Amino acid sequence: MAHFAPMTPQPTSVLSDGTILELVESGRITIDPWDPSLVQPASIDLRLGDTFRVFDNHRISSIDLRERPANLTSEVRIAPDEAFVIHPGEFCLGRTLEWVELPDDVVARIEGKSSLGRLGLIVHATAGFCDPGWKGTLTLELNNLTRVPIKLSPGVLIAQLSFMTLDRPARRPYGSAELGSHYQGQREATESRYEGSPAVRPIG
Repeated sequence: MAHFAPMTPQPTSVLSDGTILELVESGRITIDPWDPSLVQPASIDLRLGDTFRVFDNHRISSIDLRERPANLTSEVRIAPDEAFVIHPGEFCLGRTLEWVELPDDVVARIEGKSSLGRLGLIVHATAGFCDPGWKGTLTLELNNLTRVPIKLSPGVLIAQLSFMTLDRPARRPYGSAELGSHYQGQREATESRYEGSPAVRPIG
C-alpha cells in the first residue's frame, strides 16, 4: 500500500500593494469601480455607498436570537449631494461603493480607517472577514461613539480592505450550493439573515 506524506501547509501572507495591483489587473480579484490610486502599502481604501439600513425601534420590542430576524430595518437611500446623519450612540448598516470578488485562495479583512476611529466612528462590529469566493458589496456596521452627530456622504473614504493568501484553495468557497451562503451577491446594505439557534437537547 502506498503511503503519502501529509501535505505541509504553505505560509500565508498579507498581500502587498504590488501584489494587489497585479491580482486586480489580471482579474483574479475584482474591485469595481477600480481606482488604483486607492491602493495603500498593504490594503485598498474603500468608499461609502449610497444605501443604509436603520432599525425601526418603534416597531420592535426585542430581538429574539432563537428566531430568524425579520422586518427589523428599513432602507434609506441618499442622493450624491446629500448626507446621512448618524446620531450619538446610533447603530445602522451601510455598504461600500465597491463590489468585491475573491478567488478561492484569497481572504480579505475589512477594517476602519484610523482617522475615522479617532473621530469616534466605528465601521464594523464583527463582520470584518470576507471568505474565499466572496462576491458582493460589503455591509458596514456603523456606530457613532461620540456625543455629536456625524454626517456621512456617499463616496467618502470609509474603510480599508487587506488581503491574505490561504495555504491552499478552499474546498468549498463561499457561495457553494451546500453552504447556503446568505449574503453572496449582495448589492445593498443587507440586514441580518441569522438562522436562529439549533434545538437544544436536554441533558441526561
